[in-house]
Amino acid sequence: MKKAEGKRSFVFGVAVDDYNFTDREKETRQLCSNFEEGINTILISQRRWGKTSLVKKAMRMVDTERVTVVYMDMFPCKTEYDFYNTFAAALLLQTASKRELWMENAREFVARLTPRVSISPEPHTEISLSLGITPATYRPEEILALPEIIAQRKGKRIVVCIDEFQQIGEFSDSLTVQKRLRSVWQHHQHTNYCLFGSKRHLMTSLFGLRSKPFYQFGQMMYLTRIPVEAWVGYIQSHFEERSRHISPQLATELCLYVEQQSSYVQQLASILIGLLSAGEAATKENLLTAQNALLDASTPLFKQQIATLTGYQMNFLKAILAGHSSDFGDREVRETFDLGSPSNLPRLKAALLERDLIEMDGRNVYISDPLFERWLRERG
Repeated sequence: MKKAEGKRSFVFGVAVDDYNFTDREKETRQLCSNFEEGINTILISQRRWGKTSLVKKAMRMVDTERVTVVYMDMFPCKTEYDFYNTFAAALLLQTASKRELWMENAREFVARLTPRVSISPEPHTEISLSLGITPATYRPEEILALPEIIAQRKGKRIVVCIDEFQQIGEFSDSLTVQKRLRSVWQHHQHTNYCLFGSKRHLMTSLFGLRSKPFYQFGQMMYLTRIPVEAWVGYIQSHFEERSRHISPQLATELCLYVEQQSSYVQQLASILIGLLSAGEAATKENLLTAQNALLDASTPLFKQQIATLTGYQMNFLKAILAGHSSDFGDREVRETFDLGSPSNLPRLKAALLERDLIEMDGRNVYISDPLFERWLRERG
């Protein structure tokens, strides 16, 4: 592998490019195939496992002569019409190939509005398109049909990738909004969708329950952990490119410390390589220093996360730390950890799920963030 000039060795907290992307060959091929063949995709995994990076890699790899991929982030959308404005703006900006065509594109497809484009003087800042879509200007069905209309007129397939799609569950009258989206999108012949988000339990609820409108909307893809051996080769090569060294054994320990969670692997490796000088090899002492630094950096966030928890909720986490995963209703467990009555348990689980502090696998409950779990054991 050639050294990528100007590239950071390890990147975390944001979507990564090809230089900082490792493994996921099978998932990337599947996603590219779905994009090009018109198959809707639901991408589900735990947080910080690289969903956005995977989608953006697939976006770069598809046949652009046949397919235009549009990406939007739904996280800022708090209402149904926030979504329609973000949805339409992303489509209009990303399906026009030149800057001078953006306004023409917008006027053609949202004729009853006067679009406003804001261009920052900063060369790498994204363009902002303000549309002002309201119930008085457009029916929702008109906006939802927009990608199919654009695809037909341009003679290309459009793939709409929507990040943080679980936000739809927070909308007022969410079920009606979900039904509306499904009723329009299911008839599209030249447009397909890739829907993904960072809250696994909400995404599973939206797409995995027969009672929900998006049940069987597309192929479900579940991301698993990147194998240790893939991480080890990646870590070693990036160390070598910076004239630092790390043994396979130590790289393995690094991965296992954070249970191969992608963002934490990158962050811990970044801290470790920063401790070394050119030509130096990492030691176990260096790794321990880096691990403590990672915990230090995470402490303010973790303290904030537990500050608002009730005593019962903290006790529930302590029960998980003690090795309990499904027997919380047993009298001995409830009394040992002071969990309250059996009727209190569903409320505890729901509250901790909502805060993304736990995940459920069938009846089993576990702490979703491996570093948070380690912090609770060592410093909580």
